[in-house]
Amino acid sequence: MSTIVINCKDSQLSDHANQLAKDLGYPILDGSLSVEAKQSMFQYELVLDDQGLSLCPTNTKLHGAIRCDFGSAANTHRRKHGGGNGQAIAKAIGVSGRFSPTVVDLTAGLGVDGFVLASLGCSMTLIERNKVVHCLLNDGLERARQAASMDTALGSIVGRINLVGQDSSEFLILLPPKERPDIVYLDPMFPERKKSAKVKKEMQAFHSIVGSDDDSADLLALALAQAKYRVVVKRSVSAEWLGGLKPSYSLTGKSTRFDVFALNKLPS
Repeated sequence: MSTIVINCKDSQLSDHANQLAKDLGYPILDGSLSVEAKQSMFQYELVLDDQGLSLCPTNTKLHGAIRCDFGSAANTHRRKHGGGNGQAIAKAIGVSGRFSPTVVDLTAGLGVDGFVLASLGCSMTLIERNKVVHCLLNDGLERARQAASMDTALGSIVGRINLVGQDSSEFLILLPPKERPDIVYLDPMFPERKKSAKVKKEMQAFHSIVGSDDDSADLLALALAQAKYRVVVKRSVSAEWLGGLKPSYSLTGKSTRFDVFALNKLPS
């Protein structure tokens, strides 16, 4: 069974759908297919409509649509009331009123953490190698740029984000010395839970489509060689140190831990 089909629900977007099909190598949905036939042939569909791009399971009982929406109520609330530089991720990265670092996020996903850091003033380079996830993230950024005329703060945040579709190892290896980032951030895919409770819908889809980040320990080694000041690894609280490497220190919350590898003193 093929994994994904492209479903264009707006005829005016047919050119976009055809380009997606070419770039991703997935077929465009035959409108004559029944729901049952679609479910038997495909696990997910990339839906293109007037709201942008979303990833949906053909079996709608699994979970809802996954969409990258930086202008959503949840994102707006977090950037306005999320705690600013007092957030654990900000402390781990080293953001302060005197230091707004350049950060490379090696495993961008849907850009949740990258957007938070950009909202705090960081200049972000988001690396995402999976083509489907990259398309979702790029779509979210494009719609945020379009909304900037109505929300100048959102426009400023997105203006600090650069998206790169490339393997992270290759990106680090080819990075010129003059472009070394202040901070490298790494959030490998958490292992699937063995308990009966369902993981959130993004993780269900990502585990199915992306798989696990088996090269994350190698990425950490490359990151340690390229970051100027520190490398930050996001882990679940119960996870072992990535690659067996002990961090300089950790910031631990209820479910998430930030392992900080301090390389040099941050600018004051």
